[in-house]
Amino acid sequence: MNISELARQLKVTASELFDKLPELGFDIGRRAIKVDDRIAQKIIEVWKGQSKKEREMSQIAEIRGAKIQSEESAVRKAVEIKVPLVITVREFADQLGLPINKVLAELMKNGVLASMNERIDFDTAAIVGEELGYKITVSETRTEDSSSYEEQKKLEEILKDRGQKVQSRPPVVVVMGHVDHGKTKILDAIRKTDVVAGESGGITQHIGAYQVTYHPKDEKPVPEPGIVSRQSASRDDFSNRKITFIDTPGHEAFTAMRSRGARVADIAILVIAADDSIQLQTKEAIKIIQAAGLPYIVAINKIDKPAADIEKVKQDLASLNLLPEDWGGQVITANVSAKEGTGIDDLLETVLLVADMEKDNIVADPNRPAIGTIIESHIDKGEGPVATILVQSGTLKIGDVLGLGRTLVGKVRMLKDYKGDNTASAWPGTPVKILGLKLAPEVGSILEVSQDVKSLSRNAKQHRLRQEKDYSTRAKSADDETGLKFINLIIKADVLGSVEAIIESLAKLETDKIKVKIIGKGLGIITESDVLKAEAAKAKILGFHVKPAALVLNLARDKGVIIKYYEVIYHLIEDIQKDIVELKEKETVRKLIGKLEVLKIFRQEAKNMIVGGRVIEGGLLVCDTVIVMRGQQAIASGSVQRLECAKQPVDQVSSGQECGISFAGKPVIEVGDILEFYQAEK
Repeated sequence: MNISELARQLKVTASELFDKLPELGFDIGRRAIKVDDRIAQKIIEVWKGQSKKEREMSQIAEIRGAKIQSEESAVRKAVEIKVPLVITVREFADQLGLPINKVLAELMKNGVLASMNERIDFDTAAIVGEELGYKITVSETRTEDSSSYEEQKKLEEILKDRGQKVQSRPPVVVVMGHVDHGKTKILDAIRKTDVVAGESGGITQHIGAYQVTYHPKDEKPVPEPGIVSRQSASRDDFSNRKITFIDTPGHEAFTAMRSRGARVADIAILVIAADDSIQLQTKEAIKIIQAAGLPYIVAINKIDKPAADIEKVKQDLASLNLLPEDWGGQVITANVSAKEGTGIDDLLETVLLVADMEKDNIVADPNRPAIGTIIESHIDKGEGPVATILVQSGTLKIGDVLGLGRTLVGKVRMLKDYKGDNTASAWPGTPVKILGLKLAPEVGSILEVSQDVKSLSRNAKQHRLRQEKDYSTRAKSADDETGLKFINLIIKADVLGSVEAIIESLAKLETDKIKVKIIGKGLGIITESDVLKAEAAKAKILGFHVKPAALVLNLARDKGVIIKYYEVIYHLIEDIQKDIVELKEKETVRKLIGKLEVLKIFRQEAKNMIVGGRVIEGGLLVCDTVIVMRGQQAIASGSVQRLECAKQPVDQVSSGQECGISFAGKPVIEVGDILEFYQAEK
């Protein structure tokens, strides 16, 4: 049997297998490629026995309320983990075998505010891994994340370019804030369109990028208190200037989307409702803005409402060390009513004023090959793979060949602006929809026009495989031996941003005992392949804005596969949360009720023993948890099926009495051992 196959069966890496074999008594060199089938079978048996013993010791430690350290656990804690130069937080948690939330918390302790989909470098992984008790070493294997990291660094260097060819470009503004505080309404007021009414649950379902040209009204502006610099600014100074807006949804399910929006923006608008003040997602948005180092404006919306309290909003901001300008601080505020259209011109002027203050950074070279970040990606029934890109440098033109890392993504066949009109090119700071791609690139990916088309790999299969890989936070089979319970899911959606948000939100629902395992994900309609995969894995299929064809629905009915459809993401999250609650058992606490000192061994068989002894503490009952203690060390655990006093069966034995017991478990009890009896209480 190949070593790699043996490692796969044991659910470990080949390196971990080689490290463990000497401890199990097998002398196999690290250069071995194959082992004899009989030896391989013996290794599997010994390995499972050792794993079972470790689990038993862990359960005993949990029952006794003490941490029992064995040599095996010590070796396991000192395990060496190899990671690439760049790795996502989620994959790093997978390799450590830890819950994603624990890794995110450790990153925050070290001043790193990251989402589970964000990449961290090796140095960060090494520091965090060491604090979690692991030795982190660099892997020589080149990964796609490493390539993506290089592309990110390349983009940063291009954007830092301040050569003679750079020109000013439209500022990119991200709009953030709590759910229902009016972010989309403000954009509607700016764009003079209404897209809110058709959206589910009052939440913007997909990130959209829009560009507007500011045309000030004729009336004279009323200067706002505290913004002294605007009092001297004429509206003519800002006339006919373009602004690009990125709309990020408000619900907490869209944390990943908000983080992505902040990374590509120049300025942020933080929307706070005057009648609701600062809420949970508001604070989250503030953290993301500050982590990205963005200049920002606080738009206090809904000032037309009777319950509006602008001063309370400012007080709450001040309590977070965000002092408004008119209170002597640095935070620019703008009072608006998106519903009435009040203050929108003032808000746009403030954006352009901040952009002027940052004008040295809001520049790009329009003459170089285009490079930009994917804002949204999906597969359209008629158009095929479609992506929205924010061009950050260079000019994107029809006919350009696009590359993602070293992979050929496709040739630009058509460009459409945010209105849906065809356009021949897109300048820096412009969002544009691309048609003609061979695959739907991941949101946040960096696409660049390639000058050397021959160097790009035309095999997009590996990229698709990476998109279809297992995204579970702990890739394990649903083995009874693990003690874990799994909710297996296949997620299909119409756009990739929604898939990201769903996966990230589901990971936060996991508990130590119940894991959400995403065995498949993808874009487009639910297919027969999805149903067959779900049947094999006993998984549910969740469709977000997508449904199966009638034939697929019939197949699912025949196979007993559950398919659910959703229009609102947080309804999906709520349903999975209910499934987790249903899987949870009532917490069982085992209480120590008595101890028995073993005085004599009467009979010993393969899986049970009959012993006699004296009760030295508490009282004894027939129970399913008995721990064998030898000195201070736990040896084994089992259950007591029968109690006898004077050769008569009894239900309980009191302290000081002698009795005989029938012990079911590993026959390791010796005279002098102490048996601890535990009773389960729910």
